[in-house]
Amino acid sequence: MGKLVCASLVIVAIAALLGERIVNLRKRALASRELLQNHLPNCVALKNLDSGSEDITILGDGLAFISTGLKYPGLPAPEGPGRIFSLDLQDSRMKPVELRMPRNFDLDSFNPHGISAYTDPTDDTIYLFVVNHPRQKSQVEVFQFVEDNHLLVHVKTIKHELLYSVNDIVAVGVDSFYATNDHFFSHDILKSLEPVLGLSWSNVVYYSPTDVKVVSEGYYFANGINISPDKGHIYVADLFGHNVHVLERKEDNSLVSLKSVALGSLCDNIEVDPETGDLWLGCHPNGWKLLTFDPNDPPGSEVIRVQKIHSDQPVVTQVYEDDGRVLMGSSVAAAYGGKLLIGTVYHKALVCDLE
Repeated sequence: MGKLVCASLVIVAIAALLGERIVNLRKRALASRELLQNHLPNCVALKNLDSGSEDITILGDGLAFISTGLKYPGLPAPEGPGRIFSLDLQDSRMKPVELRMPRNFDLDSFNPHGISAYTDPTDDTIYLFVVNHPRQKSQVEVFQFVEDNHLLVHVKTIKHELLYSVNDIVAVGVDSFYATNDHFFSHDILKSLEPVLGLSWSNVVYYSPTDVKVVSEGYYFANGINISPDKGHIYVADLFGHNVHVLERKEDNSLVSLKSVALGSLCDNIEVDPETGDLWLGCHPNGWKLLTFDPNDPPGSEVIRVQKIHSDQPVVTQVYEDDGRVLMGSSVAAAYGGKLLIGTVYHKALVCDLE
């Protein structure tokens, strides 16, 4: 009888602990937040992007790259392999064009996540870095962009034991980058327990052919990453931390944490305005709805802008919000020429006027 009582007490204790952890997870996911509407003028859906537009990055001349078709555990999965599109924001037609992929590349397993473009200052060659999850693995594909032919030429695949759960990436050279691991564990079951247990163990990795190292850690869910216009600071969005971290780059490419800025939302990818230094973030205002997808009660979308992030009083502004009836699960926002692109994990993409 004593053993039975002890076993029952253990079960009760475990159930109580899990219950408390679920309550905390709901708080971190902002499960009780009511979704509202704060729309921008003249928003229209972009063509050809019905399978998501998880990440978007824009070059200085208005050429945007868009990753689509991400299959991420626990979220609705689009059909077919992933694809990369380009969009000329100086073209009034606003029509995304699918980029042709090289024949020697395994397109069937292509599962693109975060992306980053880098222009080689020596010859203006454009390289596109793409986080890829073929068969639920993590690796980075490096492509050269051939604009005249709307073609991506595969340069190399980068794999490393420290790049095991990569979410986003920012290129800092033709073969070097910073990347976020959104989990500490690589096993699916252990990964699913991390948010439940409230572990802040995810990290940021620096990669070059001669130096690979963890350069920042202590995030609940390290997500979007980007770099300041002067290349001196790195920004990291902590999804479940509801904030963005500002880190200083050192000569050896290590990072020193300076501060974090509260955002009040579960923010995903980060884009940086090259002229103003403003941060644009696609966010999930109620992450619980994203995790427990119900088409009758869809997850909403939010865009947050951070100005003067290096000042003592950064300005955090909600630029767009939707309750899910127009746009579900926004993951990225990028501004150019008075226009704002808003991408999603698995839904469509919008282009709106900022004024």
